[in-house]
Amino acid sequence: MSVSKTTQELAMEGQKHLEETIEAAYQILALMNNELCNPALWSITTSSSNTTNSPIVAANSNNSLSQNGAGNGDSVYDGTGHGSVSSVKGNGALDEARFRYKSSIAALRRVLAAIPISREAKAFETSSGSPEDEADVEKLEVQASNLRKELFKKNGYIKLLIDQLRDLISDLSTWQSPCSA
Repeated sequence: MSVSKTTQELAMEGQKHLEETIEAAYQILALMNNELCNPALWSITTSSSNTTNSPIVAANSNNSLSQNGAGNGDSVYDGTGHGSVSSVKGNGALDEARFRYKSSIAALRRVLAAIPISREAKAFETSSGSPEDEADVEKLEVQASNLRKELFKKNGYIKLLIDQLRDLISDLSTWQSPCSA
């Protein structure tokens, strides 16, 4: 972050990063919803001769599904926030959306951290600011605070939705697993 940026420029940049964060979070949720709504992506069936009918199993035959022995329809949690039972194509888009989300969060944090530095630099350059400038700074501080609060709420909401999605995937996996007689 350049110290020469004004607080207002930083606030506008922060607004842009917040919008990017929200857009990426929405894309993550939409992609996860698409994966859940498409039975071809989560239904895995195996026969006694280990013939797979699902394109997911065929595409993932050399990854964690076969290595973890979860080819019976159980979802394997891979620690990334979603199960490894997903489309290869969809997983790439989901990873890209997650990367965009993390990048925009990092950029937003940098901007928020630069705002106080910008104020200090401006105060040092001009020891007596006009009341209008001080009012603008105060307004921008309030806006930055509101953006932080909004980001905190949206992150909490996204975490809740991801937890609910995990529970749903777990339920679906349980329903698809063969019943023991």
